Amino acid sequence: MTSISGKTVFITGAAGGIGLEIARSFAAHGANVMMSDIDGDALELAAAKLKKSHNNVATIQCDVADYDAMQKAAEATIEHFGKVHMVVNNAGVGSGGRTGSIAMRDWQWVVDINLMGVVNGVEIFTPLMESHGEGGHIINVASMAGHVSMAGMAPYHATKFAVVGYSESLLQEMKERGIGVSVLCPAWVKTQIHLSGNDAPSRAGKEPNPDDPLAQQMKAVIESGMPADIVGEWVADCVEAGRFYIFTHPDFYDAIAARHKHIAADYQATKDDPRFAPYKAS
Repeated sequence: MTSISGKTVFITGAAGGIGLEIARSFAAHGANVMMSDIDGDALELAAAKLKKSHNNVATIQCDVADYDAMQKAAEATIEHFGKVHMVVNNAGVGSGGRTGSIAMRDWQWVVDINLMGVVNGVEIFTPLMESHGEGGHIINVASMAGHVSMAGMAPYHATKFAVVGYSESLLQEMKERGIGVSVLCPAWVKTQIHLSGNDAPSRAGKEPNPDDPLAQQMKAVIESGMPADIVGEWVADCVEAGRFYIFTHPDFYDAIAARHKHIAADYQATKDDPRFAPYKAS
């Protein structure tokens, strides 16, 4: 069991969506919450509403893709609250396109935020959590897109699969260091992530294309998704219960099972081929 009450948590992408609802839930559980987001105006607006019912909330503007900015945000958290026990690496963007026509600068943008933003949070906050000897917890926000895939979203899937694998490695390493690890893998949640692709470098100065089929599809499924407050509450429950995988949508179990069945079938072909017999474990 991991208690949230009395702990300090740093949350990225906290100006809206899942990040804001995790902040709200953790504050309600008695945690000190440092909210961070690249959008300073939206961050202050969100925090002002949260502070009406919680006096344990502070803010710091920060770009997760900027290591130095994340370092300064960590220092600000320590200065404000004295120590930090948890980090929620939530900030992310959704971007895709037709393979062969995706601008490489857009690929780099997605990797810098969705993957390296998580890495920056882990690398910077792990020593801080170890320093006080009170334990800690890392919550990395991946996606159901880190387990099952669809066409047209290759950059997003690549980074979310990476966050899942990264988190699985951290789970093994952090046990002996007194730090828990969870990876959040939601499916469709009512957020603004479907609009984030408009900020891709290749889109600079351009108006969004309302006729883009992928954009229309994403808008429809996101707007019909699960309310973000349910996810925020569930994350707190799962952290306190010590769960590693935090799933949110029961209906996606069959999709994960189908993927595992496909893997097992293709692996069986290797086991059955006599060329690999000499390499079987004795």
